[in-house]
Amino acid sequence: MIKIETFVVNPIQENCYVVSDETKECVIIDCGALSESEQKAIITYIKEEKLKPVHNLGTHGHLDHHFGDAVIEKVFKLKPEVEKGDAVLMQSPKEAARHMFGMELPEDLPAGNLSLTAEGNINFGSHVFQVIPTPGHSQGSVSFYCAKENVVFTGDTLFKGSIGRTDFPGGNRFQIISSLRRLAQLPDATVVYPGHGPQTTIGYELAHNPYMDR
Repeated sequence: MIKIETFVVNPIQENCYVVSDETKECVIIDCGALSESEQKAIITYIKEEKLKPVHNLGTHGHLDHHFGDAVIEKVFKLKPEVEKGDAVLMQSPKEAARHMFGMELPEDLPAGNLSLTAEGNINFGSHVFQVIPTPGHSQGSVSFYCAKENVVFTGDTLFKGSIGRTDFPGGNRFQIISSLRRLAQLPDATVVYPGHGPQTTIGYELAHNPYMDR
């Protein structure tokens, strides 16, 4: 059984997840922790729970999901792992900070390990995440699905009652609709952990989200 700890971080209220199981191995998903206190809270949790991080995963390359990458690399020796479609976003974080947020980054962020493969698997402990390509919010957007636990981490592709923006560079409305239809094929009881906002289920979104359709 997995344990999912949620940290709501940075001014955009992004969800960073630490997912662990009985082996004490864990993965960090979308570490957007910007302030020192946010970063400390995540690191303290991992250490107090005696967890061993083995992956720092990114659902996509937008900066609000990666503010904490430098600290994770420094403390746990893990580079962020993203899909290659978002390479340009990961390689110029300072430019992205100025363009998207009007801010100067206090330190460089790791460029990222462009190792996530569509339809590939991420292993940790006794669990496996399937990497589902879900482009549209960005070219390299992916979701992480664990069939064993019936959960999916959708980043900024699917929110409760809404979907991610497609007006950023690399966004594509046709692609995100196709991605949503793919997510809609998951079982109705699948719990959705989005990049922002509360969790939901695939069944709830099919019933209430105007963008979701099988």
